[in-house]
Amino acid sequence: MDEEAKMRTCHLLDLPWEDVLVPHILCYLPLQHLVSLQRVSKQFHSLIQVYLANCRTFDLSSIGPSISKEAFCSMLKDNKVLHSLHLQSCSDWVTDKELLPVIGQNQHLQRVDMSGCVSLTRHSMVAVSLSCMHLKHLGLAHCEWVDSLSLRSLADHCGGLQSIDLTACRQLKDDAICYLAKKCLKLRSLSLAVNANVTDESVEEVAKNCRGLEHLDLTGCLRVRNQSIKTLAEYCPKLQSLKVNHCHNVTESSLDPLRKRNVVIDVEPPLQRALVLLQDVLGFAPFINLQI
Repeated sequence: MDEEAKMRTCHLLDLPWEDVLVPHILCYLPLQHLVSLQRVSKQFHSLIQVYLANCRTFDLSSIGPSISKEAFCSMLKDNKVLHSLHLQSCSDWVTDKELLPVIGQNQHLQRVDMSGCVSLTRHSMVAVSLSCMHLKHLGLAHCEWVDSLSLRSLADHCGGLQSIDLTACRQLKDDAICYLAKKCLKLRSLSLAVNANVTDESVEEVAKNCRGLEHLDLTGCLRVRNQSIKTLAEYCPKLQSLKVNHCHNVTESSLDPLRKRNVVIDVEPPLQRALVLLQDVLGFAPFINLQI
């Protein structure tokens, strides 16, 4: 066998595409490298399209700001097997027009992150609700277009939801959050941070219905008080972390029982906070026997 024949038999594209290259090689390459490979030749372009049509996870976090709407639509036009879709870095350009076709043909999606996608509307969320019955994780942080009706639609159709990030979804009020809690009993992680509409009513409803809750973020929920935190401690034995920074009506009387269960809380106990302040003033921390 001559040298040229040896080189031909070892050519990368001679390997089986769907049995070897796609599942065992291309799946380890970052998306930006795959996009670059498309430009090498027509064959590589075809290979990458085969990969994109069969990938289960599509994460644009590394190239989102630099990709065009047309490229996004082209990359996912043949994919019907997505399980995970991350769009948080596409906030500058993604709209319902680009997203709705992708959601409509991917009914097996389990994880969708639309955090910060300010140009989307409630139509995208309703589409996710109606198409993605197996949805488990949803990111909607800083999506101020999320309203009560779209959240209720989600609750009605995605009862298996395990985590949802509603940080700074400021249109939402207690009624919608309580409805979500009653419908999505498997919630393990919930963020209601930076929403002045959230009160004890929401927190208590979540605590009483979502007994498997592990992580709750109430950062900046100014109307949350001790009573709901005590209810949380009573009904959620699996709680692992609680964020209550800037919740000025939540005091150590409700947090101490959770600390004794080793729940991670983002607010230091009063004595430790006082020591930190004292150290800032004096430049050193005085010795205090905490066992006294």
